[in-house]
Amino acid sequence: MKAVILAGGLGTRIIEESHLKPKPMIEIGGKPILWHIMKIYSAYDINEFIICCGYKEHLIEEYFSKYTQHTPNNISNSINKKKDTSENNFEPWIIKLVDTGLDTMTGGRLKRVEKYLENETFCFTYGDGLTSVKITELIAYHQKMKTLSTVTAVQPKSRYGELIIQDGKVKQFREKPEYTSNWINGGFFILEPGVFDYIDKDSISWEYEPMEKLAKNDQLSAYKHKDFWQSMDTLRDKNLLEDLWNTGKPPWKVW
Repeated sequence: MKAVILAGGLGTRIIEESHLKPKPMIEIGGKPILWHIMKIYSAYDINEFIICCGYKEHLIEEYFSKYTQHTPNNISNSINKKKDTSENNFEPWIIKLVDTGLDTMTGGRLKRVEKYLENETFCFTYGDGLTSVKITELIAYHQKMKTLSTVTAVQPKSRYGELIIQDGKVKQFREKPEYTSNWINGGFFILEPGVFDYIDKDSISWEYEPMEKLAKNDQLSAYKHKDFWQSMDTLRDKNLLEDLWNTGKPPWKVW
C-alpha cells in the first residue's frame, strides 16, 4: 500500500520557520516532521510514498535524495536502501516527489497524483501531524466498514479552561481538561480510488466538498483514536513536539 502525504502548502501560521522551508521540513529532534510521519508508516510496512510538493519543493528533494535514488518524475523500480548515518539504520523507502503546484488546494493536490496510485486502496495524510494511531488497525477498520474513505477522528488536547455559564453568570471555572469532547479530522485517512470522483479541479479543498459529499453519501467512516495526536500549526506546537521528543519517549515513536 502507498501513502500520499501533502507537503506543498505555504505554512503561513508558522511563518517563523516556513519562510525558509516547507512546513513539513521543519525539524523535530533534528529531523523534518515529514520524516517522522514516514517513519510511522514504515513501522507498519508502508514504505512507498508519494509526496505532494509545491512550495520550495527543491528542499524536500535535496533532503530525501540520500534515502533513495529518484527524480521528481520517476519512482524507483526497486527498493534502494541507503544508510542513514545519524540513526545508523536503513530506510527501505521508495519516494516519489510530485510538483502539485504552488496554489493548489488539498483536494486538487490529491487529484494530481491519482495516476500514480494504480487504482488501489491507499493512505493519505497531512505533512504536519503526528500520532500514535496503529495503522494496521486503522486499515482493518476501513476494510470492515466498506466505505470509500476513513478518517482518523481525534480529540485534541484542550488549550484553555472552561467557563460554566448559567443565566449570564459564571457558575464554575473548570481548568482545561486533558482532551476536548469534540472529534475532529486528524488526517491519517484510508481511501479507495473512488474518492477521486469527488474532486474535479485544483481549487477543491479535500476537507470541504469531497468530505462533505462522502459523508452525505454514507461513504466516510471515522476511526476514533483516543490516544496521542498533535498537529504542528504554530511555533507553540512545534516547541511542544520538540519537548516531547526530548523526553526520549515521544508518543508517536513506534519504530
